[in-house]
Amino acid sequence: MKLKANAKINLLLDITGIKKNGYHSLFTIMQSINLGDVITVEKTDSEEITVSCDVEGVPTDKSNIVYKCADNFFRYAGITENKGVHIHIEKRTPFGAGMGGGSADGAAVLVALNKLFGTDYHEKVLCRIGVKVGADIPFCIVGGTALCLDTGAIVAPLNDMEGYHIVIVKPQSSVSTKEAYDAVDSLENMKHPKNQEMLECFADGDFENGLKLCANVFEQAFEIAGRVDVKDICNTNGAIASCMTGSGSAIYGVFEEKENAEIAVQELSKIFDKVYLCQPEKQGVEIIEE
Repeated sequence: MKLKANAKINLLLDITGIKKNGYHSLFTIMQSINLGDVITVEKTDSEEITVSCDVEGVPTDKSNIVYKCADNFFRYAGITENKGVHIHIEKRTPFGAGMGGGSADGAAVLVALNKLFGTDYHEKVLCRIGVKVGADIPFCIVGGTALCLDTGAIVAPLNDMEGYHIVIVKPQSSVSTKEAYDAVDSLENMKHPKNQEMLECFADGDFENGLKLCANVFEQAFEIAGRVDVKDICNTNGAIASCMTGSGSAIYGVFEEKENAEIAVQELSKIFDKVYLCQPEKQGVEIIEE
């Protein structure tokens, strides 16, 4: 089975507290985009979970999210025999970017295994399995435009954001998630975004005003080389919003007019190697071949 694992951006990302277990409680509005890895999942004659990738540097052992998702799936389903699968990743989403590439891959694997092994679990069950591996996996399973709360387990779909064009730049530097959270924890006077106001706009389908409230608290905690340049070029060319996604390091601009987005891509490509022109997607995982 072949699937497309759509990446995501955070249109809004706020930290609302720290739970007793040390995890951060989030308020975030996420959006699937049409940039994503291609995941192939095939049954094998062995009893092993094996992983391969077409890009060097991506781990293919038990530390990979797709392995963990497959292992968790079999444990949850009580499948102990004939569980051999091979997972191949065609990497298209940049990693270390805050775009949920690994989480999307894990989500695609859960969707594939659910069909290949005939478990017919509801989406909510797959989310419960996935959240134990990664906070963004439930959203990547549900996809589209959604509000996500707490540690990512609560996903509330919103009106689909259609007709916009999203320019994404992955700078050369990447950000460690742990270091990013350490940095944001050290902020003394964190300024919180207008969470409720943006949510109300999106719930009403008022994206024009909602997108003007895009914000990410991580931008207050550390600087990314090139972020100012990306934002300046996007804003100069008419972006409604320009913001960092996740804990970094990718920065995006949202445009109404495709022509303006294309001009921004041309200018940004003179400075950065990884520049993408994307559109919003209604799904987190798409089945290409069954």
